[in-house]
Amino acid sequence: MSNAESNSGKPQTFWDHLEELRGCILRMLAAAAAAAAAAFGFKEELFGIVLAPADPGFITYRILGAEPFKFQLINTGLTEQFMIHLKTALAAGLLIASPYILYLLFRFVSPALYDNERRYSVSITLWAYAMFLMGVAVNYFVVFPLTVRFLGTYQVSAAVMNMLSISSYMDTLLGMSLVMGAVFEIPVISWLLARFGLLKARWMSHYRRHAIIVILILAAVITPTSDMFTMLIVSLPIWLLYEASIMIVRITEKKQ
Repeated sequence: MSNAESNSGKPQTFWDHLEELRGCILRMLAAAAAAAAAAFGFKEELFGIVLAPADPGFITYRILGAEPFKFQLINTGLTEQFMIHLKTALAAGLLIASPYILYLLFRFVSPALYDNERRYSVSITLWAYAMFLMGVAVNYFVVFPLTVRFLGTYQVSAAVMNMLSISSYMDTLLGMSLVMGAVFEIPVISWLLARFGLLKARWMSHYRRHAIIVILILAAVITPTSDMFTMLIVSLPIWLLYEASIMIVRITEKKQ
């Protein structure tokens, strides 16, 4: 089916496509706004989830048997808490509405695809979305809690008390979640490149040492601090993703 036809097979003009795109964007914005409004209204539940990694009873610390710790989150601006509430609700709204947003995007693009391209597009989109969510989950349950515990309890002297601003906490959580979600797309990108013959497993294995150096540099760039502990926590899942990508590329080559 060509890109000049709608889902019903009827030819469309440029203005028809533009009108359809406008409607698609408006529906996406409406869905995100509705989800964000709902998240904004459930403030206690929302921040119960968001602030959980700062609690010594968080599941990650219990599994690791970490010693109890304590630090204080503070507010330093008159409008800061309201703006953080708003920003967090918007991020939660986008995450909640993301399946519907992806559906609208695919429905808009699918008329321009052939049947085999449509099947591949569905698989790629679902895998990419699942990997992004997995990256966000790994950050929330592993990377961010360990980072918070280390940096939140680190002291140069017992006379210096740690008081972290809520703004710094939220910016770090949202930023690292986005970055880890993007990093977890490495296997999907590797699979695509292998499908097109642009990436070989033997190349990735041969340049493994170089890749580790690049991973460490990347981890140093994307971590919110310059300490070695946080950098290693971030670099470990990236390295595991690289190793998994080698296996995915090797399997793809054998199938082809």
